[in-house]
Amino acid sequence: MTIAVETIPALDPLLSTVDAMRGRLGEGPVHGLVPGLVVTDPAGWTPAARFADGTALPGLISAAQRRWGASPHAAAALAWKSYAYWVALPAVLGYTSAARVPDMSSGNVLLRLHVGPPFLEVGLGRQAVAVTPTDPLAGRPGVRVVDDLPGYLRESLLDRHLAAVLDGLHGRVHLGRRTLLGSVASAIAHALVRAESARPGSVARGRPLLDALGLADLVEITPALAVRRRTCCLAFTLPEPKICRGCCLD
Repeated sequence: MTIAVETIPALDPLLSTVDAMRGRLGEGPVHGLVPGLVVTDPAGWTPAARFADGTALPGLISAAQRRWGASPHAAAALAWKSYAYWVALPAVLGYTSAARVPDMSSGNVLLRLHVGPPFLEVGLGRQAVAVTPTDPLAGRPGVRVVDDLPGYLRESLLDRHLAAVLDGLHGRVHLGRRTLLGSVASAIAHALVRAESARPGSVARGRPLLDALGLADLVEITPALAVRRRTCCLAFTLPEPKICRGCCLD
């Protein structure tokens, strides 16, 4: 059954940035976000809570093994790299475009796996955003007012979602926490750099997010707007080795 959803204006700047990125960079950097960001028909989607509690992680790793022909260890690392980027992207774009952060906690995110690109597709279960007290939308239904927006982003995105998935992968395939957190840092940095092409100033506005999430030491955004990781995503271990642009390996 398709559920009609009334769009709230708080999402408009974010969706406008997604459209601008698509126009400047092509479909690739945004094709893992469901159009409109809100899932109108949940059939075929998996609640992120099932990844956070570990029940959906075996399927995630198996799908990555099929997709990349990788060992379980490398498959988990590559699946996590994709997961972190697509889940973080709406939060980062919402923050940089209008200081309005959608709720990306595990209780409000839905995902589905694909055989071809994108590996993961992400959407919201309901429209919910956080704004500052001076935002004109403060007090509207579905709008939460917070004094510390970077702190809210950390709480909703990292503490109430990504941290649990990270712990589950760490326990299942023994990937190092620093390696896994490096992919979260990389996801934030790449989102900022790609947003910059559509909304100049995004990198400057978004740099505080890396500090707020405690990830600033794991990634560098160079003056030329290149992303340099300080951990490896293990793509070099694939049957056809891949060295990512900005890899920490020589």
